[in-house]
Amino acid sequence: MNHNDLIDTNSTYCPCGSAVDYAQCCQPFHLNQAVADTPERLMRSRYSAFVLKQFHYLIVTHHADHLQGLTEKQLAQFKTQWLGLEVLSSTQCAEKGEVIFKAWFIEDKKIDAIYERSSFIKQDGHWFYTSGTQMHNRLPGRNDACICHSGKKFKQCCAKLMS
Repeated sequence: MNHNDLIDTNSTYCPCGSAVDYAQCCQPFHLNQAVADTPERLMRSRYSAFVLKQFHYLIVTHHADHLQGLTEKQLAQFKTQWLGLEVLSSTQCAEKGEVIFKAWFIEDKKIDAIYERSSFIKQDGHWFYTSGTQMHNRLPGRNDACICHSGKKFKQCCAKLMS
């Protein structure tokens, strides 16, 4: 899988990085045909929703007490090109969960990541995102594996998007 598979919204691969067809992975969540059974599955499906501009899904999976007025219209204003998702850890204990991840993106020819410790709660059988703590991120080195999971070195793949 290369970065074009992850950032091409016409690709059959799910943007969440599962290497599974979108129709078998996050699409059932986006179409309200299935419910994420873990905080990690919800977080992955939310990342895919960002990539595919499924803003309604992002709102309905964000706990209402934590939305702070966020709307689909506000989400639609961002012009982010998503490059890949890296889940670093995921924990769950009863009705609470946490996922630490990096969601790589490019804006204005600059690569960065949302590096976040996200909190989730489960209510009435549904997981909801509540809040996240942002952490400091480091750009990959030239010879590190590429952030899009292409199997190439960063310098031979996504780093070329910055020029």
